This record gives sequence, C-alpha cells and structure tokens, in this order.
Amino acid sequence: MKASLHDIEKLLEIQDLDTSIAKIKLSASTLPIHQEIADLVERRSHIADDLTAATTNYSDATVASERAEADVVPVRERLARYVAKVEAAEMDPKALQSAIEEVAHLKSRISDLEDVELLAMETAEQAGQQVEELKAETEQIEVDLHGLVEARDQEVSQLAAQARDLTGQRRETTSLISPELLGLYEKVAARANGVGIARLQGRRCSGCGLEATVADYNSYIAADPEQVIRCAECDRLLARTP
Repeated sequence: MKASLHDIEKLLEIQDLDTSIAKIKLSASTLPIHQEIADLVERRSHIADDLTAATTNYSDATVASERAEADVVPVRERLARYVAKVEAAEMDPKALQSAIEEVAHLKSRISDLEDVELLAMETAEQAGQQVEELKAETEQIEVDLHGLVEARDQEVSQLAAQARDLTGQRRETTSLISPELLGLYEKVAARANGVGIARLQGRRCSGCGLEATVADYNSYIAADPEQVIRCAECDRLLARTP
C-alpha cells in the first residue's frame, strides 16, 4: 500500500488523538472517587445489616423489659394486701407472724424483680440507642454518597466532553486520508493495544520499543518513500518521519 507523507502525518495525528481519547476513557473509569463510592456503598450495606440486627435486639429487649415490669405488678399488689393485714392486726399472733414473714419475703422478691426490670430497661435503652446511632450513620452515608455521586458525575462529564472534542477532531482528520489506509491502521491498532502506527526513531520502533536488525532497518530506509512499511517485530505501521 502506498501513502503520501501527508497521509502518514495525518495518521500520526489520528494515533495521537486515539491515544489521548483512550487515556481519557481510562481516567474516567479509574477515578479514585469510584472506589470511594464503592467503599461507601459497601459500608451502607454493612450498616443496613447491623441496623436490622439492632432493631431486632431492641424489639426483643423492649418485650423483655415490659415482661419484667409486668412481673412486678402482681407481687406489689400482693405485698400491699399483706401490709394492710399486718397493719390491721386483725388476726391471731401466729397468723400475724406468718403475714409479717410473707411481707418480708415479698419485699425481697420485689427487690429481685426490680433488679431484673432495671437490667431489662437498661438493655432496651442501650439497644434503642444503638438503633438511633445506626439510623443517624445511615442518613449521613446517604448524604455523603449523594455528594460523591454528584462529584463523580461532574468529573466523568468533563472527561466525556474532552473525549467528544477529540473525537470530533479525529473525525475531521480521518476525512483527509484514504479509507484503505485508515482501515489498515484501525485493523492493526485493534490487535496492538490501540497503537496502529509508530515512529521509527533511529533504529527503534516507538510502538514496541525494539531496535530493528541492520537488515530490517536497511529495508525500511531503502523502501519507496510512499511505501507503507511495517515493523518487523510488532507489525505496526512505521512512520519514517523526522
């Protein structure tokens, strides 16, 4: 295939544009903020699991607290009845002594039940506090996540605008060379990591970085100036331009 020096120069311009576009796309996909968002989403998921568990614990603790409170009520009522009997003293000494002992027993029982009730109330209070803390953290995560997504979208949008501008320049430049030459370049670039044409710098191909043998280099130099040559090592198009 033949190509004028002008076509090769334009092809190099296309390569530079393609390289820049590829870098922009890579930058857009590897922005640090993507990882920040991913980390925050993962954190939100963990918090959601913790909140579910904490809500269940709070519900169980509340039931236990209510049960402990209910357990004290009949004992207090019974104590009140016995206290009234003792204060009325309308019974024989043996019965009175028995009532006094029952009062002491009921007071001890109430003390034990109140300890259980207090512990249950504290457990429920702590569980409720944990639920509120996790809810507050969830709300803050949503706020932070919203801000990060907006910032990411803005960064990606700016990069996309740059890529569009370069793509427009590429479209204009490709119109200046033959479709056959462009097709060959794109075919090579597709299998050579996006680099379809490289510069011959001394005896070295800027695409693969390898130095040509003396024989290959001599064949490059001896070829017709408009002959499209290929690197013997990487098969990329070679530009013999200064």
